Amino acid sequence: MPEPTDSTDQPDMPRPRYFTTPIYYVNDRPHIGHCYTTLVADVAARAARLIDGPKADVFFLTGTDEHAEKVVTSAAEHGMPPIEWADLNAQRFKDAFAFMGFSHDDFIRTTEDRHKTRAAALIADLMDKGAIELGDYEGWYDPSQEEYLTETVAKENDFKSPVTGRPLEKRTEQNYFFDLPAHEDWLRAQIESDAIRILPEARKNEVLGRIKQGLNRVPVSRRIKDDDPAPEGWGVTMPGDPEHRVYVWIEALCNYITAIDTPERAHYWPNSSGGDPLQPGGAGQSQVTHFMAKDIIWFHAVIWPAMLHAMGRPAPSTVYAHAYWIAEGQKMSKSLGNFIEIDQLRAYADKFSLDAVRWYLMTQGPLGATDSDFAHSRFVEVYNADLANGIGNSTSRVSNMIDKYFGGRVANFDPSVPVEIETEHAFVEVELTNHPTHFAQWVRESVEGCDNCNLASSLRLGITIVERVDQFISDTRPFSIAKKREGDARIESQLAMILFYSAEMLRIASLFLYPAMPEKMADLWRRWNCDHLNDPADHNSGFKAPLAELAQFGDGGYSLKPGQKITKGDALFMRADPKEDPPSA
Repeated sequence: MPEPTDSTDQPDMPRPRYFTTPIYYVNDRPHIGHCYTTLVADVAARAARLIDGPKADVFFLTGTDEHAEKVVTSAAEHGMPPIEWADLNAQRFKDAFAFMGFSHDDFIRTTEDRHKTRAAALIADLMDKGAIELGDYEGWYDPSQEEYLTETVAKENDFKSPVTGRPLEKRTEQNYFFDLPAHEDWLRAQIESDAIRILPEARKNEVLGRIKQGLNRVPVSRRIKDDDPAPEGWGVTMPGDPEHRVYVWIEALCNYITAIDTPERAHYWPNSSGGDPLQPGGAGQSQVTHFMAKDIIWFHAVIWPAMLHAMGRPAPSTVYAHAYWIAEGQKMSKSLGNFIEIDQLRAYADKFSLDAVRWYLMTQGPLGATDSDFAHSRFVEVYNADLANGIGNSTSRVSNMIDKYFGGRVANFDPSVPVEIETEHAFVEVELTNHPTHFAQWVRESVEGCDNCNLASSLRLGITIVERVDQFISDTRPFSIAKKREGDARIESQLAMILFYSAEMLRIASLFLYPAMPEKMADLWRRWNCDHLNDPADHNSGFKAPLAELAQFGDGGYSLKPGQKITKGDALFMRADPKEDPPSA
């Protein structure tokens, strides 16, 4: 991140923002679900860096969960030790995330010493505070999810996993337990008041409904048996009791703290509540947002905040649990063999571009409470409407006209000369001066959308602006005006103003589109010689000013200027043939 520069529009220190994904099991290769959740976090992080500008203080974490029973059994099935299987699949996740263009600041693995040591310290802290005690447990266990279920949930699902449908196991064990019921009143108050925001709203209602059924103690450990398939030293053992291994989900939740338990990162999750939200090092300042799929919301919205409360730490600001992808109208499953794997996403990216894949996933994905369908016909429809016929066609039209009529440079014009549209009955003057006031409102809407995780709506602000440009060009018909301009300074100025207005609108639209399509928008900025990025050659390099300043219309600063070179180049997105077969992996 570049050194901060002065900005009169921003506070001296914007609020630190911490975005996380769940850490993913390494018992198999990554697929669309893993990539989607991480993409959502990536877009949120990019939007935050854009909104806050050069002083942005953003940390984005993802990683892999490697101590699960599934990892041990999968490794045995593949004839290798668990750590080798974990190494192989962790690298596959890293490769997939690099391909997807994610901008995470860290990738944590639970087999790393930095995690194991700090996770054990967090568990020890809970034990010291009396929040974890040894006890006996008899109940239902879901081996497919490595999760204990209440009697009520087990009965509701006919004693089968609510996620996979596989049979539950009745287990009797001596475990360490976390006293979740002790935090029931606090949890309900925090969630009802939105001190812990659970989004979308339907998820909040689900969690509150389950809390009202009553909370049970949460098993924190499992006794290590003589026939335990895991090798010695695998996982994190209970502090002071090496015969018990910390339950994988409890250990995994700790990663959100273990990854930032360093002096330079500690402010992303302070040790206690309170403090000045804009003061570096002040407690309670960071905005923490956890992104995940809906199946693991209970851990993140109930168990994890309660653990933090017991430690004396603030709870996360927001827990966002999205729905699932389905494929061509069918639920994805291994038995059907219809999981959209990373290779299929690569095939789409090879044909349509990576940013087109990112755009489709972000604008058509299950960010809300309902599942979304990854269907080829819908992909092509969205690609053509928003990208090929939208931002791609509009930038091509405007840059081509600037090249043709003004030698590829932004032309000067007399702002006092009105632009007129010839209608069926008369000439109508186009009022341009009021249009720029929309942008301040759009910036506010973008900030609000990002703060509320309404990312798809924030992105679509860019498409709204593109549509306005297309309508403006249709109304003013610059190609017709150009035929009459020779020797007429008034018409020449009108033409220059129309093209400036159109290009400046598109420049600002590209800012709103950037979080989902960073490569393509940076490509446009290079062609048009816009200096939004600190390093024009690197689309991840950060911004020279906050969004409110970058998006100021035609007011100096970062706006287009007379004489600025506008290079045509190839179309950002070529139109797709809806009759063509889907790309194959």
